[in-house]
Amino acid sequence: MIGGIDIVTLMAALMAASTPVLLAATGELVAEKAGVLNLGVEGMMIVGAVAGFATAVTTGSPVLGFAGGALAAALMASLFALLTQVFLSNQTATGLALTLFGLGLSALAGKGFEGVRPPATGKVPFGPLADLPVVGPIVFGHDWMVYVSLALVAVVWAFLKYARLGLILRAVGENHDAAHALGYRVIAVRFAALAFGGALAGLGGAYLSLVRVPQWTEGMTAGAGWIALAIVVFASWRAERVLIGAYLFGGITALQLQLQAAGYAIPVHFLSMAPYVITVLVLVVLSATHRHGAPAAPAALGRSFHASN
Repeated sequence: MIGGIDIVTLMAALMAASTPVLLAATGELVAEKAGVLNLGVEGMMIVGAVAGFATAVTTGSPVLGFAGGALAAALMASLFALLTQVFLSNQTATGLALTLFGLGLSALAGKGFEGVRPPATGKVPFGPLADLPVVGPIVFGHDWMVYVSLALVAVVWAFLKYARLGLILRAVGENHDAAHALGYRVIAVRFAALAFGGALAGLGGAYLSLVRVPQWTEGMTAGAGWIALAIVVFASWRAERVLIGAYLFGGITALQLQLQAAGYAIPVHFLSMAPYVITVLVLVVLSATHRHGAPAAPAALGRSFHASN
């Protein structure tokens, strides 16, 4: 205990609190590596939250719930891909429209699910490992989606660094004209990257409604999608730094809940906004500190933005 705060509980809560943003940021990293900026992450997350919740409640299966959330958000991302890559609409405007559309659609679709409890998402049965002091609750006391999110970060890191398809995706992000001249299908690569990013954003949203809350509440993402976008920039488009940024946000979120539980005389509104304000400030400072020598954004990302204006 430090100042009435249980550090072990804080560390364990950190991992669960980080999972939605970690999933969304990892997906957006892949999309931006392909040279496309999708500002619709918030909209995809909230649609994933309501679709995942509705699917889980209807079928009684949290696994199907997560699949439903991922599919719904992937379809939204595919719509964004169609508009920006085929019809060449402005990426910034289309992404913002996607967020507004997602917020409105989720509010409408979720009306019939308010006040309903979803089926429980069980923890991974690690047996005696979960009972270990300190390490047990921090490392071995979580539901399976926490471990899936960590595995996805590792897979994305290895895919972008070592896989041939990952190298193709990076080539498309760096110079889509050169990639096209080499015979790579630029639009198909970007469609796949955006759909994957949407699916992960949907998983993050579904985690909010099925595990973190767990219930459906209108606007429950509360800016998590925008934090995910900021984390990708902070991470210099590197998967391992996405993990650091997401865990920073999750740690501050868990800390503000612990402060409330410990009875600190801090207005609840200040505590509620603290994770967002502090995370953005820290990301800005760290990005400024590491900008010299840090990998720049994929070159096609900047060219695509200017071409769409």
